[in-house]
Amino acid sequence: MSHRRTPWPLVTFALLLACGAVLRPAAQTSATTPVALPAPMRDVAYGPDAAQRFDIDLPARATGAATVFHVHGGGWAFGDKAGQVENKRARWTGAGMFFVSTNYRMRPVADPLEQARDVARALAEAQRVVARAGGDPDRFVLMGHSAGGHLIALLAARPDLVRDAGARPWRATVLLDAGSVDVVQTMTSPRGRIGLFRNAFGDDPAYWRTVSPMHQLAGKTAPILAVCASERRDSCSANRAFLDKAAGFGTRTQLMQKPLSHGEINRLLGEDNAYTREVEAFVRSLPGFESLDPGRTAG
Repeated sequence: MSHRRTPWPLVTFALLLACGAVLRPAAQTSATTPVALPAPMRDVAYGPDAAQRFDIDLPARATGAATVFHVHGGGWAFGDKAGQVENKRARWTGAGMFFVSTNYRMRPVADPLEQARDVARALAEAQRVVARAGGDPDRFVLMGHSAGGHLIALLAARPDLVRDAGARPWRATVLLDAGSVDVVQTMTSPRGRIGLFRNAFGDDPAYWRTVSPMHQLAGKTAPILAVCASERRDSCSANRAFLDKAAGFGTRTQLMQKPLSHGEINRLLGEDNAYTREVEAFVRSLPGFESLDPGRTAG
């Protein structure tokens, strides 16, 4: 069955802005008055498969706004764009940014390399949608947890995948306890015998290198923040090695070690806590993001 994207969400967004401009008295537009957010867009298509969909939430004032683009985890075989993103979308749209959360095709339908291509396709379409809504398509921060972290790290390491999808460069990559940044190391360690990794990456060492961010990285990338769960074996050491290689090419990097579980690294981000504010401080340090206040939520 084919899926065709409809322009109605964007039409609705434009009508909401127009009605607000006409009906809202000037006295109600003060900085202290909460402003209702435009209607979110759900299941925006970036390909023909039902899994090739993303959600986008808009800030109250979209003109020139930046975007957080989130990629969920799930062992390359399960997970969903709606999982554990409510705090993130509420906090960051309330602070004036778009929030995009994308799905991608899973194992066994698509292998990790094709999943990375899906994410690049979603990024390209999200940039177009944000631009049409008045946002800045050049001010994107890519964020991914677990398998999603691996996929965006692979895109950072392989700009050819991004160019082939027609996506534009982004400003920073935030890895939330990435599933694997060195696939060869993962698959030759005891962890590689775990069904989750074996099912994702198979038995071919040549393929491991093809989808390993560590082995594909060959030049400077956008700044990278890697958050690692100190409770997960080898996570911080692997992320540190990946960041060291990136730094060798001139990439700005930061490692954030947290005494949290793999799941908590994602679940707690977006809540009003010190960890969230540390990640937001990294975002504010990016060129063009200095004036943003992600710690301030609307209403």
